[in-house]
Amino acid sequence: MLPKKQNAFTLVEILIVVVILGILASIVVANMLSSVDDAKVATAMNELDKIQRAVEVYIARNQNAMPTVTAGDGTWGEIVNTREYLKEAPANPYVGTANSRVITIGTGPDADYQTTHGWIFDDTTGEVWAGGFDASGNPLPKP
Repeated sequence: MLPKKQNAFTLVEILIVVVILGILASIVVANMLSSVDDAKVATAMNELDKIQRAVEVYIARNQNAMPTVTAGDGTWGEIVNTREYLKEAPANPYVGTANSRVITIGTGPDADYQTTHGWIFDDTTGEVWAGGFDASGNPLPKP
């Protein structure tokens, strides 16, 4: 009599499938993390564009006077919380959530990636830069 053949997977076959699934999962996770960073960069650039337009409109409407922007958390002066300019203080998600609305007063963009402020405002020229980005609007590499 011949022994009855069982239809089942061997341990080696199961291990090969698990390894293949692990490799596929790591590829998907890496692509998702890259997409999240890309979305943060795009959001920061969109918010920067809104701020720049609001400052320009304010200056034009007020005979070249600068808004009273001060260093601090979302302290954009007259251009925030109004229907004419911005409804709320914009956030820069690229530098993280804790300091994403913090403004610092400066004369140029960041030289290196940082997480201490979301925006840089030049109170003499009205220029605005996103924290963690260079002068061309490219994100600085995270450490």
